[in-house]
Amino acid sequence: MAAIGAIATAALLLGGCSAPPWLSGATASPTPSASATSTAGPVQNDLAAGAVTRTIEVGAITLTIDYWSTLSMDLWTAAANKPLSFSVHATVTPADGQKIYLAKVTATPVVAGSDGALPAPDPIVDQASVAPGYLVLDPYSYSQTFIVPPLDSAATSLELTVKYELLLQSTPTSSDYAKQTAVDTLSIAIAPEPAG
Repeated sequence: MAAIGAIATAALLLGGCSAPPWLSGATASPTPSASATSTAGPVQNDLAAGAVTRTIEVGAITLTIDYWSTLSMDLWTAAANKPLSFSVHATVTPADGQKIYLAKVTATPVVAGSDGALPAPDPIVDQASVAPGYLVLDPYSYSQTFIVPPLDSAATSLELTVKYELLLQSTPTSSDYAKQTAVDTLSIAIAPEPAG
């Protein structure tokens, strides 16, 4: 008897999942199914406008980064060397006279095609050649161009994770530093190779 009650309860619960008759109409129509050959949506491109500015807060530091490319985005093909330029400056709150230095920048690429992940080039690194690093406290800035090398011919998108390793003076006259790491990610569409 308990089993019959459980079946009846389950039937009532499942029956409650259907749409009421006044919403579904008199006749049921088949629901469309997704096609197995559907194409992927458009790839996000943070540089579609030619440039983008990002602001990242890490601890007491606010980092402002301008990204752009001297190569038109329709020429960012898999086979091309792709220049990514960027300029970085920082502020600190409260501004008590401490300086901010950029010790290292690492850009790690992740490459994808329509069928998933593809082999990616090695990370691109700029380690400061002066100690404790490059001064980036506004009005000073760090500017650089990283060249993204040719990618797998099936590539449709590139994601660059850029890590900025910063050193903040503990006091204006101190040689002690606090390390802060800011991370940014750029999604860039890879243009198809020109026909012919």
